[in-house]
Amino acid sequence: MKKMLPIFFLVFLGASISWFFRSDLLLMVIKYRMHNAFEISETIEVPWTENFESQVASIEGKRPNIILIVVDDLGYNDISLFGGGIIPTPAIDRLASTGAIFNQSYAGANTCAPSRAMIMTGRYPIKNGFEFTPTPPGMNKALFRIWSDKKSGLPPPYFDEALDKLLPPFPEQGLPSDEYTIAELLRDSGYYNALIGKWHLGRFNGMSPNDQGFHDSLLMASGLYLPEDDPGVVNAKLPFDPIDRVLWASLTYANSFNSGNSDRFKPGGYLTDYWTEEAIKVIKNNKENPFFLYLAHWGPHTPLQATIEDYDAVGPIYPHRKRVYAAMIRAIDRSVENIMTALIDEGLDENTIIIFTSDNGGAGYIGLPEVNKPFRGWKRTMFEGGLRVPLFIRWPAEISKGTIVEEPVSHIDLFATIAEATKAEIPNNLNIDGVNLFPLLNRNDELVWQRENLYWQNGHYKAVRHNNFKMQVYDHPEEGKQVWLNDLSSDPTEQVNLAQTEPGIAKHLFELLEAHHSEAAPPQYPSVIQGPVMIDKTLVDSYVDGDEYVYSPN
Repeated sequence: MKKMLPIFFLVFLGASISWFFRSDLLLMVIKYRMHNAFEISETIEVPWTENFESQVASIEGKRPNIILIVVDDLGYNDISLFGGGIIPTPAIDRLASTGAIFNQSYAGANTCAPSRAMIMTGRYPIKNGFEFTPTPPGMNKALFRIWSDKKSGLPPPYFDEALDKLLPPFPEQGLPSDEYTIAELLRDSGYYNALIGKWHLGRFNGMSPNDQGFHDSLLMASGLYLPEDDPGVVNAKLPFDPIDRVLWASLTYANSFNSGNSDRFKPGGYLTDYWTEEAIKVIKNNKENPFFLYLAHWGPHTPLQATIEDYDAVGPIYPHRKRVYAAMIRAIDRSVENIMTALIDEGLDENTIIIFTSDNGGAGYIGLPEVNKPFRGWKRTMFEGGLRVPLFIRWPAEISKGTIVEEPVSHIDLFATIAEATKAEIPNNLNIDGVNLFPLLNRNDELVWQRENLYWQNGHYKAVRHNNFKMQVYDHPEEGKQVWLNDLSSDPTEQVNLAQTEPGIAKHLFELLEAHHSEAAPPQYPSVIQGPVMIDKTLVDSYVDGDEYVYSPN
């Protein structure tokens, strides 16, 4: 019996240590699995299509090239053009000021993948059920465990493990293959199409970019900008953010080319710069024929990684994570500069349309309170901070410098706008929700802007903007119902809730939401995890009883 006591004690001690460090052990398991799931070869020379010859009969007149630059989680206040910014963004500012600036532009959704789907299709999720952001295997469970262990004072997350086990594999969570994308429209009209960067709309079952209209695709197969131990990288880890901890454990440094989810290889440098270099190759290779280049940058999304050169260049900014974030924005601005320079060098500047936007607002989980100023909220909320994004369109041949657009517009409008610019005929049976923006760009005295409503949805959390009024309806099955109604013409920062004082307006907007969702397609797959997001504080801040928050489905 005496011999059994030390064994029992050791077993008890081991179990106690395992329980105490269960989140760290779980992350170790994730790291082992993800880092051994694929072989990653050395950098390759990407075999881009050269001198693409269309099989489609030519359309009279020289059609413009299209470059769509979508960055990830860029805050509205991250661009110096708007009077803020952590650092100057001269190239982005110049792109905007030499074209059109949309002062009330909105993301299609408050998270990345549904927003990107709306850019590609011009359609709301009610049409196709692509409502929630896809998540890799094991990520939801890991997030739930780390979230639950976090001593922030915030209410706990919700996680349905049974539903999580029923999710389709990550590459099969995506935009249905029968959706008709802007890339398919342009392909069918004779354009050469290339995607570089983040797709996040599925990779199997007809969902890959090559199946959805792109001739070539250089994909982010995983999400490190450089290896964590690269001598030229500066990292900023966020121990207060469960998502960041999972990303650092699960991500590798890998791209793939025209191969869906396999044949991974190391990128040829810091991810933002490497993708820009490859984008310039696409421009040079296809300058004789119209092309559509979708440059979907990962920056400045976490994990926060910058080059030493950019980190040194932005100077002493505190805290450390803010300096790394600023350096990442500098790299994005340099990308825009280099793309614009390449167009001039190749004689393509005048007749190339550059569209610049972000997939959603800045994230509160990076712990930087100023990224969305002056607006309330973050990514994963439907306050203006989560939905307001920059949108600039530059086309020297057709759009006057200094064009300012005040009407509310959305990502869903890009499909129709690109179709109009390229003379691509939208099929009669294609029911899109977006509208062509050119009437706002080429104004005349007879312009009458017809659209009154924009919609957003994320499970139990929905919003509508009707003219200048915006209403958010948050109807959580466990947390109860909340409504925010704001007059954005007088209250753009959403400080005054009119839900009780303007019952007539609230009733009308409720009816609009109900009508919009009356025949909505069910989600392609369920939401299995929901974490609380404080509206007026970042994740690094302590929750105090009374702070407003929402639960946002994945």
